[in-house]
Amino acid sequence: MRILPFALSLSVATIALATGGCTVNNQKAVSDEAPQVAPILTSEDAIDDQTFAQPQVARVTHVDLDVELNFEDQSVEGEAVLDVQAADGAKEIILDNDGYTVRSITDGKGKPLKYELGEAVEGKGRPLTIQIGDARQIKIAYSAKDADALQWLSPEQTAGGEYPYLFSQGQAILNRTWIPTQDSPGIRQTWKARIVAPKPLDVVMSGLKVGEVEDVDGNKRAFTFEMDKPVAPYLIAIAAGDIDFRELGPRTGVWAEPAVLDRAAEELSDTEQLVEAAEALYGPYRWGRYDMIVLPPAFPYGGMENPVMTFLTPTFIAGDKSNNGLIAHELAHSWSGNLVTNAVWGDGWLNEGVTSYFENRIVEAVYGKKRAEQEAALAYANIEETLADVGEDAPGTALHTDGKEDLVGSAIAYDKGSYFLRTVENIVGRERFDAWLRQWFDNHAFQPATSAMLLADMEKNLVRDEDEAKRLMLREWIYEPGLPSNVAKPDPKAFADVDNAVNAYAKNGTLPKNWTEWTSAERQRFLDNIPKKRTAEQLATLNDTLKLDQSGNNEELFLWLELALANRYEPAVPQAEDFLARIGRAKFVRPLFTVLWDQGEWGRAIARHTYKKTRPGYHAVTRGGIDALIGKEG
Repeated sequence: MRILPFALSLSVATIALATGGCTVNNQKAVSDEAPQVAPILTSEDAIDDQTFAQPQVARVTHVDLDVELNFEDQSVEGEAVLDVQAADGAKEIILDNDGYTVRSITDGKGKPLKYELGEAVEGKGRPLTIQIGDARQIKIAYSAKDADALQWLSPEQTAGGEYPYLFSQGQAILNRTWIPTQDSPGIRQTWKARIVAPKPLDVVMSGLKVGEVEDVDGNKRAFTFEMDKPVAPYLIAIAAGDIDFRELGPRTGVWAEPAVLDRAAEELSDTEQLVEAAEALYGPYRWGRYDMIVLPPAFPYGGMENPVMTFLTPTFIAGDKSNNGLIAHELAHSWSGNLVTNAVWGDGWLNEGVTSYFENRIVEAVYGKKRAEQEAALAYANIEETLADVGEDAPGTALHTDGKEDLVGSAIAYDKGSYFLRTVENIVGRERFDAWLRQWFDNHAFQPATSAMLLADMEKNLVRDEDEAKRLMLREWIYEPGLPSNVAKPDPKAFADVDNAVNAYAKNGTLPKNWTEWTSAERQRFLDNIPKKRTAEQLATLNDTLKLDQSGNNEELFLWLELALANRYEPAVPQAEDFLARIGRAKFVRPLFTVLWDQGEWGRAIARHTYKKTRPGYHAVTRGGIDALIGKEG
């Protein structure tokens, strides 16, 4: 690894002291410390081809936003002040632009700077090249309308029905649609933001709130936030709406619409315990607070690990905390993904795979080994199913990719990545493995990383001898497709009773009598493994006996609807249409539309009719895959 001469590398001791003071409600005192500057990696495998930036020449170290939210025309307008570090002789800096309009660019003293917007590249946007000369601070006046990162909701799309709502989703490279910066996970930046919004809306961001809310002319208010630790730019996030706060613990809390807040707070009441379990495993939580916001159903993901403010879908609320593995996952990102970030998206497993392993360890510590083993077994089944679909030798099934292979779904980055670490733990022992993983987080805190770096660290700090190296098969796990032969398979007893029930149902139609006593993981295992070809009569019996259409767990309800639609079961169509209308989570929406589309004209008519109504309420992330399948007009 080569690090640029001007990039500063902080010691572990310095990082450990830089957590900053904070109070409840996501607020902090402004730090007088100089902002941290993360290193830029320059090895070949750390060069990000998804950005136009050339950080080895000139890079952004800090972003200062001062913008106003305009809900009427769904736009953001204001200024971005960027701090720049440049190599000797560098005269220009290149930013990423995917749709925002530049009004002017000046240096720190107000002198106009020349700039040019280059040709568009599909999937990347356009390069914004600025002639900075000797300037090391630049101010960009700009506006962003129809930004793919921003989802503007009408009052009718919210639980309260009275006020509009806004949320952002920046991963992987969508923040370049509304923030002028270098949009690459390897170019970490500190940031500050002043956001003006109409009263009575509240604003939250993925930084700690600074000072008091400021009244602004025009019946508006200004909110100020700061993130004084360098983060990947995709982690700058915002939400604004009619939201209230509920404290959960001394450093944890949840925001949600008033109509949702009680249910959300009850479901999340274990959060402080989850944070304590994570710290016991891999060291102190370094971000001050861990707050969450439960967004409207249009949010396209289960959760997004934005620092100090995890974004959550309301679809995880089941009433029994059975989906709280999601919270453990987003919390674990505070170490893997946010603290240590993949430098390029071809190494995304460093983010999601390590986090999925960590998630399972938190679940085990808080909810017990049985639940953890069952959730791990579901993940292993995902890997097997994916490899059966695409082939053991498909290039996209390696953990490390060059970013050009077709993605084959989350089962590789998330689940294969998790099983890689699970296998290593199984071979070297939990005590040694945990010590190694903690030092990995400590020694690379607030910095980017690559697969090669993790491999080298394992070989140096974990592997004892050549014999152990052969048994670990580290390089094969990271760089080769498929599933290595040494994989530590899940406990076959984890679902023994459920698998027996699946066999009994497949053989003679016998349904489990203790369905309501099963865990959600057990119910999901059953629904996912019973025979897929069912008659209308069989589906009616299944539903009437198990009351699947009455499930309060959206994971289970999705599996029922997927099965029913795949068999053209007419009674399930109205519920499927309602489900698709009220939920925008891509994990559920895309597969259901795909199932409908695969059913010929019967399903395609339903899909077109439904999508025409539901598309305006979906985030761009959700729309993308369905547009490719059905078309934008449904």
